[in-house]
Amino acid sequence: MSSPTNVTFRYATRDDLPAIVALLADDEKGKTREELTDPLPNAYYAAFDAMASQSTATLPNQYLLACQGTDIVGCLQLTLIAGLSRRGQLRAQIEGVRISSQVRSQKIGEKLILESVSISKLLGAALVQFTTDKTRKDAHRFYQRLGFVASHEGMKMALNAD
Repeated sequence: MSSPTNVTFRYATRDDLPAIVALLADDEKGKTREELTDPLPNAYYAAFDAMASQSTATLPNQYLLACQGTDIVGCLQLTLIAGLSRRGQLRAQIEGVRISSQVRSQKIGEKLILESVSISKLLGAALVQFTTDKTRKDAHRFYQRLGFVASHEGMKMALNAD
């Protein structure tokens, strides 16, 4: 793989789904949540298509990719959300941040997060928010080093039938 200084960014296409799912599964939690098969389950394609149908130029809901040459080495989902709270401020939501285990500790994650923050600012977002699992202590330190503050307690409720 190329050196981390050669990282470029682009939005994902449908053809990138196998690489994205591989990144999502390349993680202690993701390997139990994702289904990395060939071919991929149709659910991933349906979700990508749903995201694309919700996405606009000013309110994107897309996967941002970090690439070294033609290799996809990182990803995150960036969604801009219009809302009424905070006097109608636009906010950016980051989800599914993953960096390939082959290139971790090369500042690619930092560059990817900073690129998503830059995009969010350019599109008028007043804040960037995300959740991170409470057990990911290294990730917490990483995000705090980048200037994020653990200002809220996040909660989730699984709605699965099983």
